[in-house]
Amino acid sequence: MDMNAQQAPDALDDARRLEAAHLAQVYAQFPFEVVAGEGAYLICADGRRLLDLYGGHAVCALGYGHPRLLAALRRQAGELLFASNAMALRVRARAAEKLAEFAPDGLSRVFFVNSGAEANENALRVACQLTGRSRVVALQHGFHGRTAAAAAVSWGAYRWYGFPQTPFDVVFAPRDDSAAVAAMIDQETAAVILEPIQGLGGAYPIANEVLVAARAACDACGAFFIADEVQCGMGRSGLPFAVSHAGVTPDMLTTAKSLGAGFPCAALLMREDCAAQLGTGDLGSTFGGGPLACAAVEAVLEAMHEEQLPARAAERERQIRATCLQGPVEAIQGRGLLLGLKCNSSASAARDRLLDANILTGASAVPGWLRLMPPLNLHENEAAALAATLHQPGVYREQSDE
Repeated sequence: MDMNAQQAPDALDDARRLEAAHLAQVYAQFPFEVVAGEGAYLICADGRRLLDLYGGHAVCALGYGHPRLLAALRRQAGELLFASNAMALRVRARAAEKLAEFAPDGLSRVFFVNSGAEANENALRVACQLTGRSRVVALQHGFHGRTAAAAAVSWGAYRWYGFPQTPFDVVFAPRDDSAAVAAMIDQETAAVILEPIQGLGGAYPIANEVLVAARAACDACGAFFIADEVQCGMGRSGLPFAVSHAGVTPDMLTTAKSLGAGFPCAALLMREDCAAQLGTGDLGSTFGGGPLACAAVEAVLEAMHEEQLPARAAERERQIRATCLQGPVEAIQGRGLLLGLKCNSSASAARDRLLDANILTGASAVPGWLRLMPPLNLHENEAAALAATLHQPGVYREQSDE
């Protein structure tokens, strides 16, 4: 099914015509119009209910219509819609405290921003500023955003980067070679940035030994270790943050997407000694840390704790691994509810056949791999529906993704 194909021609054409009147036409779109959401389901204009295992690029951690999140946003909007960072807010203080408690030990300082790219941008800027160095090590197949610095450390960004030059020198290390990663980190390196689980790279988990080697090399050279957990963090890996699977703690960690479960927000977490070197005016954001965003963060973190969502993500991973290695799926990688399904022919064809069966999944930048990024409160019967559909004849097509 072509991402721009027509499923319900009249209604879909009308929705697209309305968008095309004023919106920049830069996105491929799924062949349906969404009008509502409920739990793990998207409800379409034509009445279809789609089991959403795509989660809006891993954003919808609580699914749709979660009562705690909606109540928090309604309450905060009624009390105070916006106040700048020039004013102290208790809701901001509570959100920061809860996030620091949820984070790996030692990451006790929080800087709120609006998006994952902005969080990564600030992490890289802090690393260059505090070290006085101008070289960054990143991993092949990684993705960190589309702003200047974040895109500079994204693999393959040369195809769309757009800026006349990068803000610093970048070298890309193999994602599966700990010795090569360590060898690239030296006295000229300001930072190493990596995703512990590469989302766009096929839900590829970086091996523990690579993370350990990068941490040790950064310690030896005085470089900063930045964990980009924009997609894989916030309980999605089965732990609060995926870097903890390797038993290492980064100097800085970025998070977004699931942090607000649909409300735009992000954060940069830092060690105390790192934040202590920053002064008034060194970082700033107009909307970052706004009251609505902080109310969303607080509600999400409360749900993470009360509903034990990291553990539920790990439980669903075990179920999917035990039941979904069938039909077009020949391998499964990733952790928790950021999983890649390797297809034995065309991943896009399998995605389209699943969509025909009202199950929405995501593609990746690596041919042959589907991505699952569903709500962390996905139910057992909903994961079972995926397995049952994969078992049906026809979720397969003889063609290549290339």
